[in-house]
Amino acid sequence: MSAPHVPVLMTEVVAALAPASGEVMVDATFGAGGYTRAILTSGARVIAFDRDPDAIAAGEAAAIDGLTLIHADFSAMESALDGIGAGPVDGVTMDIGVSSMQLDQADRGFSFQSDGPLDMRMAQAGMSAAEFCNEADEALIADVIYRYGDEPKSRRIARAIVAARPLTRTGELASIVRRALGYKPHDKKDPATRTFQAIRIHVNRELGELADGLAAAERVLKPGGRLAVVTFHSLEDRMVKRFLRDRSGGAPSASRHLPQAIQGPAPSFELVGRGVRAGEAEVAANPRARSATLRTARRTAAPAWQDDLGHVEVSV
Repeated sequence: MSAPHVPVLMTEVVAALAPASGEVMVDATFGAGGYTRAILTSGARVIAFDRDPDAIAAGEAAAIDGLTLIHADFSAMESALDGIGAGPVDGVTMDIGVSSMQLDQADRGFSFQSDGPLDMRMAQAGMSAAEFCNEADEALIADVIYRYGDEPKSRRIARAIVAARPLTRTGELASIVRRALGYKPHDKKDPATRTFQAIRIHVNRELGELADGLAAAERVLKPGGRLAVVTFHSLEDRMVKRFLRDRSGGAPSASRHLPQAIQGPAPSFELVGRGVRAGEAEVAANPRARSATLRTARRTAAPAWQDDLGHVEVSV
């Protein structure tokens, strides 16, 4: 199997997972299979998930020993593992967000670097970015761009999108955003970046999937099982940080002067350390690694928390 893209923080992820011969690991975001290949060298078995049919097809064509591929959202890992009798697992890794392969394919519509259809669907099903831009009301478009893109001029962009309907191409959307914000070619960062990120996150329900996936990982990990999550922007990282803080018993009490009046469930995770960032050499070789953060934890023997505990609100 070829490896056109090296996953970020791969050495650190594999070290955190510490796979051993005979263990079962879940690669929740298979992509091009970089983490999976590294894990398999330890003699562990890998069960890999991806919602992108292209990633699954490429993995199946490679026929890799020790790998089981499942075409599904990683939030469904619990039922999927039960369906194949896999039971509790020794490790779970997640690489959150869009993959380099998806960004590099103009016909997938994730990037404005090359013009393509305004799609952005990771699973190649459901609502496309074009449908969202052409059918959603102006207020929702503005809220999505503000919340998921951290764009202070989201309302101006939303008005411009509605005025320009219908949109069908990534180049059209990028031009609309640039005109709305007065972009100049010498500006350091293209302002369309934030809008594309926001619409992509919304169309793919990425933050909701992350919240559900973290809870699913908690349920499928056996005591002592390892969790390693790589995120690429602050919204994702805050969710992972809060989840692990809460599940490890680190949530602050209502008052620093008083003990917590109500004791919560026993901690389901032990934190293994602070967030890890890529070093200078990796960033130089792969600029995408600059924004990556790895957070890791180890599962305790305590029962998984109920879904409504430590819930993170992600909808708009």
